[in-house]
Amino acid sequence: MSDKAHFGFTKLVVQDLEAMATFYKDVAGLTEMARVQDAVGDRKIDEILFLPTAPGGSTLVLFKFLDRAAPANEEVILGFQTPDIAAFVERTKAAGGKVVTEIETKAEHGVKVAFVTDPEGHLIEVVELLAAA
Repeated sequence: MSDKAHFGFTKLVVQDLEAMATFYKDVAGLTEMARVQDAVGDRKIDEILFLPTAPGGSTLVLFKFLDRAAPANEEVILGFQTPDIAAFVERTKAAGGKVVTEIETKAEHGVKVAFVTDPEGHLIEVVELLAAA
């Protein structure tokens, strides 16, 4: 057995669990895997876990503390890789998100990139790989 750690998930603390689940399903095509109602210490929580989008990939978990509002945004930046960045950005806008930085080609990094937010203001970096020459 290896004692090497494996990065397995990111938990994004949100205010409106259902609205944010709908956003990530509609925009990123995520598929719900499970729901959890539990506690962290004496604080009740609700979570929605999504299936990884690639073999061996990590899981996105939307996490809500039931006893308080979500913290300020920008503690974490979610990253999504897509084959069609323009379509992802359009889905973001249609689902109530906003564009922070329009799509830019960064040839030196081999990508197109844009920054958008979900409806609660969480920052998302969207990347499309440029075709290899």
